[in-house]
Amino acid sequence: MSWDIVFVPLLSWPILSILGLLSGVAIGFAIWRRLAGAWQRSLAAALVLLVLTGPVLEREERKALNDIVFVLSDRSSSQKLGARAEQTNRAEADILQKLQRRPNTDIREIRVGDGADDTGTRALTALTTALAKEPQSRVAGAILISDGLVHDIETMPQMPAPVHLLMTGSPTDWDRRLTVENAPAFGIIGEQIELTIRIEDQGAVPVDEGFTQLSISVGAEEPIRFDVPIGRDISLPVSLPHAGRNVIKFDLPETAGELTTRNNSYVLEINGVRDRLRVLLVSGEPHAGGRTWRNLLKSDSSVDLVHFTILRPPEKHDGVPVGELSLIAFPTRELFIEKIQDFDLIIFDRYKRRGILPSEYLENVRNYVETGGAVLFAAGPDFASADSLYRSPLGPIVPARPTARVIEQKFQPKVTPTGQRHPVTRGLGGKTAADSDWGSWIRQIELADVTGDILMEGFEEKPLLVLDRVGEGRVALLASDHAWLWARGYEGGGPQLELLRRLSHWMMKEPDLEEEALLAEATEGGLKITRRSLHDKPDAVTVTHPSGETSEVILKEVSAGLFEGLLPASDAGLYRLEDGALASVAGLGPASSREFANTIASAEILAPFVEAKRGGIFGIEEPLPSLRNIREGRNAAGASWLGLTPRGAYETVGLKQSALMPPWLALLVFSAFIVFGWLREGRKR
Repeated sequence: MSWDIVFVPLLSWPILSILGLLSGVAIGFAIWRRLAGAWQRSLAAALVLLVLTGPVLEREERKALNDIVFVLSDRSSSQKLGARAEQTNRAEADILQKLQRRPNTDIREIRVGDGADDTGTRALTALTTALAKEPQSRVAGAILISDGLVHDIETMPQMPAPVHLLMTGSPTDWDRRLTVENAPAFGIIGEQIELTIRIEDQGAVPVDEGFTQLSISVGAEEPIRFDVPIGRDISLPVSLPHAGRNVIKFDLPETAGELTTRNNSYVLEINGVRDRLRVLLVSGEPHAGGRTWRNLLKSDSSVDLVHFTILRPPEKHDGVPVGELSLIAFPTRELFIEKIQDFDLIIFDRYKRRGILPSEYLENVRNYVETGGAVLFAAGPDFASADSLYRSPLGPIVPARPTARVIEQKFQPKVTPTGQRHPVTRGLGGKTAADSDWGSWIRQIELADVTGDILMEGFEEKPLLVLDRVGEGRVALLASDHAWLWARGYEGGGPQLELLRRLSHWMMKEPDLEEEALLAEATEGGLKITRRSLHDKPDAVTVTHPSGETSEVILKEVSAGLFEGLLPASDAGLYRLEDGALASVAGLGPASSREFANTIASAEILAPFVEAKRGGIFGIEEPLPSLRNIREGRNAAGASWLGLTPRGAYETVGLKQSALMPPWLALLVFSAFIVFGWLREGRKR
């Protein structure tokens, strides 16, 4: 209950001010002239003015409101280390019990886990959000139960009451961690990337070992192990083995007594890119299709093209003196012996044996393929002749034998069932092998004894495009020189540029065009596993989790040659995938979780926030502090107690007003003053 006097004037305040001024002048004049009854009249005037101001006695009925105390419990990953989870549970139960015994107190419990997208512990963000929902006048304090490792100190709220920290952890905790610095997102294949690695010990390290063992694995390969120093930056040169995603994992062995092994590993993903693709295009003679190949390769800025066209074969005798020819000599020795390994792809476009390339040079090309190179044969009528490259040292690597028949009839190229499953031709035609609407070609070389995969067929379903693997290299045979008809829009044309682009990039081992591949990528809820295969049903995939646990995933065919499955997973780290034929790895989560970058409990981050309101920091291993009420602005913590500020907040539930002087009473008093003044003035006469 609260009492107060308020004024509800019967006239406006300016008018009352004028009346008061006039009354004051009249009374002052009467007193100056010593007129009889002046004091009585002045009291009567004051009474009139008081009545006109409308004094009201106001009675306010109030309801006391409880104080609000926030109890924030840190449940992030770092709080699961050692005995911290048990400490947190004990401290939370103790504090809640004490607050429940405190009169007039409402408790607001807040639980904070790991932030989304590896943003760490967002404890102060959660506290700010909760604080915004409550009236500041009721907040008596906040108690944080945490290891102090928060990652949003920049969002520190303005607290109207003390903040205290009950810190988990132990003074004897220690940990060893691995960090990788200056790791690029992209790297050039074959060129060394300089990484900086550091292994350091934190906390109460029992013994300074000086050295530890570091293992490095690239993809699914066996790891390589080194002895490396602790506490020093280590420069490590790394070379990417292939284009696309390269997964590199660094591991440290577990050491007895360390807090966690979660930061003993670091998974790094670097995309491999080719600096320049070097292609050697050898055209046996000028023809319309030669420009098609040249335009395709020159249109890609990442391709370095060396193109030679044989304009004057040795058997040509036209009487022109050699000294008067302006043709550039074909640098055969330099290209096919000294620099052949520098090329990513060699294309023989309608080339036949003419004595320009000796057999030893062609043998060198065969060795180049067997050791990882790639050769594409774009066949014309010359491939079916006696001078065919099939009848040269390149014969053993050619994926089909020409029958010497050249088919000069119109036909429509079609993708075979195998081609529908192969990334080079998948999706180029229709949904089936026979419903494409491509334009026709007019010439095809008949092939027999095919050893590779037939992706396209032509006249009378004869092989048109054959792909094969020889040793570590790749070979492709296109049994027609009329792909250029599509580029000219003949009968509607066809996907000539896309076909030739995919074909050349498959030969240069582009990962996205591998016909047999096992991949995985992080997605919402786990890992999305993708298997590309020419077989109807690949085996189930066995996945080894970072913890060592294994699980099996059955894949479903989502399109021709493409199988997918989802592995529910949440643990960050490296997952190994195997299906009996292929193996690969995939990383889930960040390269190194922010929660485990620093694991030793520390009050350093939260100290400015706690000290701003003169709060206290207490170790949970010690006896938990008691609660006290303190006045605002006083020291809020002691050796064994923490303070909360009673706010005394209330809400008004009722308001009653009554006149301070009823009108009848005012009239009676006023009349009495008038009569008394009149009588007194009459006596003096």
